[in-house]
Amino acid sequence: MKKLFLISILIIGCGVISVAQQSTYCNPINIDYGYTPIPNFAEWGKHRATADPEIVNYKGDYFLFSTNQWGYWWSHDMLNWHFNPRKFLRPWNTGYDELCAPAVGIIGDTMLVFGSTYTSNFSIWMSTDPKNNSWKPLVDSFAIGGWDPAFFTDEKTGRLYMYNGSSNRYPIYGVELNRKTMDPIGARKEMYFLEDWRYGWQRFGEYLDNTFLDPFIEGAHMTQFGDKYYLQYGAPGTEFSGYADGVLVGTSALGPFEPQSDPLSMKAGGFARGAGHGGTFRDNWKNYWHVSTISISVKNNFERRIGIWPAGFDEDGMMYCNTAFGDYPHYIPSENSRKDNTPNGNNSFTGWMLLNYKKPVIVSSTLNAFNANNAVDESIKTYWSAKTGGKGEWIQSDLGGVSSVNAIQINYADQDAEFLGKQTGTFHQYKLYSSMDGRNWNLLVDKSRNKTDIPHDYVELERPVQARFIKLENIHMPTGKFAISGLRVFGKGPGEKPSKVKQLIVLRTEKDKRSAWVKWSPDENAWAWNLYYGTSPDKLYTCIMIHDVNEYWLKTMDSKKPYYFAIEAINENGVSERTETIKVD
Repeated sequence: MKKLFLISILIIGCGVISVAQQSTYCNPINIDYGYTPIPNFAEWGKHRATADPEIVNYKGDYFLFSTNQWGYWWSHDMLNWHFNPRKFLRPWNTGYDELCAPAVGIIGDTMLVFGSTYTSNFSIWMSTDPKNNSWKPLVDSFAIGGWDPAFFTDEKTGRLYMYNGSSNRYPIYGVELNRKTMDPIGARKEMYFLEDWRYGWQRFGEYLDNTFLDPFIEGAHMTQFGDKYYLQYGAPGTEFSGYADGVLVGTSALGPFEPQSDPLSMKAGGFARGAGHGGTFRDNWKNYWHVSTISISVKNNFERRIGIWPAGFDEDGMMYCNTAFGDYPHYIPSENSRKDNTPNGNNSFTGWMLLNYKKPVIVSSTLNAFNANNAVDESIKTYWSAKTGGKGEWIQSDLGGVSSVNAIQINYADQDAEFLGKQTGTFHQYKLYSSMDGRNWNLLVDKSRNKTDIPHDYVELERPVQARFIKLENIHMPTGKFAISGLRVFGKGPGEKPSKVKQLIVLRTEKDKRSAWVKWSPDENAWAWNLYYGTSPDKLYTCIMIHDVNEYWLKTMDSKKPYYFAIEAINENGVSERTETIKVD
């Protein structure tokens, strides 16, 4: 028995693959999300939650603020994020909303931060050294307040503006502010109210049918490009897969504006869905990126995460954000990113495919109905949970054949978590193994000594590994059970990519031209499709990933414009050639 034990140790210990100095990331971004601090939001289970992100590039570093985190993050590379704890509420402020949907602005060399409020006594904070967490009040009490505020400094004139609004009854507002006193110059002006009678994507609900409530407009953000102003807004509701950021285009900071027909950012399919209420920023190489909210909304409607996608402006000044393969590995910004971020480029996508979609899984134990297949079904809403959070619980994924593995994402779920509010000093620990036969294992990644909180950990391997099986073994959980919403293995499969889709049909009638029934020829060699569409044949900037079925009920269109469509098929081996673009009146 001793000899056999020594042999097994040698088998597991040999050939350890080191983790690369990462050049890629994968949404949801892997930061130490705080837990909801609001007790009645946690009645269905304590859980992590944040949303409404803003990222600003300040002195070459990126600063990320989001809802109720009791602090903020900074990063030099948009990959490794460092948390600075900070309470911004003053002694006279009450409530749980510590910087809810914050505004972040830059005036000269000074960063401004202000949280949502309906009161007149919230402070505006200022800093010239946010990396070292040095802040002081600029204004003790900002009299006009505002929910979902956004600051904007005009690059040409230096004038300062604020936008705000979050309602299904009132519009987004804008007002100029005095840069020295922060007092309003004149009254707030109406910027825009939703037109869901025309734009299908603005309708409320998971199925865009205005059931239950009218749609909400919220989360303003302004971007200046050339001689135009692009006012972004979130709609129709943060709980839904179709949560998106629209964009209005004008020639002055306070309008008038004309809406682009389709959302700037929308991610209605795939593992992590939703791309609304965010902001646009530039990296250190002047490429544009868009950060927005991802919906989970299982334990509470406001259970959410954060995603980042490449964005920009085309040659006609149309603003776009590419969310195709938006929860697969992408390259982080570099001096080579500019060509990748063009709308018809690869938008920094690595080309690494998901290798274990709905493939066989075995586990150490299962808690009630949280079954093992939930970890590979490409839904962040479902998860597998072990019976305990103890050391030695494990999950094993069969890739179905020997494949080339480049990266692995581990998405933890919150089952029986015990925390409310932001935590520090908590951590995950685990080991990842690979195998060719499911019996002899090689240690692939060893994070048994990790001391950081990594709820959506993503590891890029130093070199691709040939493997048939991947095994994740728990060492330590920060709280609760060992639960996984997505064990996602990326690389290249051993087979053939799907063939080009043979027939794409879009049925759009006069009954409601916001909607269409989209169908295409089935393919036994494909398990997902990317449907691209737009209002111009060379601007198919919206993409929806659809799994398992060869149809989709599309309810997002501008009723007054013709549309253009194309589709491509997906499996673990690659992506088919895209179909020819078709026009639908």
